[in-house]
Amino acid sequence: MSETRTLRDARQVLDAAGLDGWFVVRDLRSGAEIAIDPQTSVPAASLVKLPLALAVLDRVHRGGIDPAAPLHVEPDPSAVPGPIGLGRFRHPATVAVEDAVYLAVALSDNTAADALLDLVPPREVTTWLLEHGVHGTTIRHPIGDLADTPVEAMPDDPRLALTLAARGGTPGHGHPVRQLDVARTSVTTAASFADLLQLVWEPGDRLAPEVAGHVRDLLAANVHRQRLWPDFAADDAAWSSKTGTVLNLRHEAGVVEHADGAAFAVVALTASRVPASVQPAAEAAAGHVARLLHDELRRR
Repeated sequence: MSETRTLRDARQVLDAAGLDGWFVVRDLRSGAEIAIDPQTSVPAASLVKLPLALAVLDRVHRGGIDPAAPLHVEPDPSAVPGPIGLGRFRHPATVAVEDAVYLAVALSDNTAADALLDLVPPREVTTWLLEHGVHGTTIRHPIGDLADTPVEAMPDDPRLALTLAARGGTPGHGHPVRQLDVARTSVTTAASFADLLQLVWEPGDRLAPEVAGHVRDLLAANVHRQRLWPDFAADDAAWSSKTGTVLNLRHEAGVVEHADGAAFAVVALTASRVPASVQPAAEAAAGHVARLLHDELRRR
């Protein structure tokens, strides 16, 4: 079947912005969806913090982890400071497990996420996903690994590192930069992440309602609002999401809930071909494409 005009327009918007993109917009009530290359495996970046939160909170719900248990965090002078959260602390800190989940999801705090991965390691998070019917997402390493890229290794010439990131990939999504190599880094697909959002919004008997509700609240509290939020937030719509950013990757996945009861999962995974760290036009293009697909599906 030939592509719809909306899909052709969406691909043109992405190409004009220098973006490769993998998108899914799914009606969570009917299951209908519209997508661009939804089964392509892509480095997940910080999106992995959502399945991590689910695995931790599910274990809390089952009594395997005390939500008030203290996590002790020591500053690491050799580590690259995170942009926000515990990674910027200069002194030892203690935070409860449940509060660390908030920091990891709503603030995208890498240090908090890695403290949680000490409790529920990457392999166990992947197993949890498979047990809950979510295939195509694999967690392979600590979140802190995302901050150990060529940009940090070449602080005096970040453009060179970004050029390597943007242009060094293979057709099969291999890459000399391990954070961008789908064989070595944590990965997801747009379809897989839509499945994960559907699990959170429509848990049925697969996930405890308390866990699903808690995670929905965390996603609604996300402080990173520069990417898709401008295209979906409105007085009669609520936007809840998680972002993922590393090198030339700019992802966001969330759910828009309309006042009339309609709800749509929106997954936008993108990789820029432009060697620049600040690209507001790319952010805007991803949001525009996501909105084009949403509006097409809502009209059907």
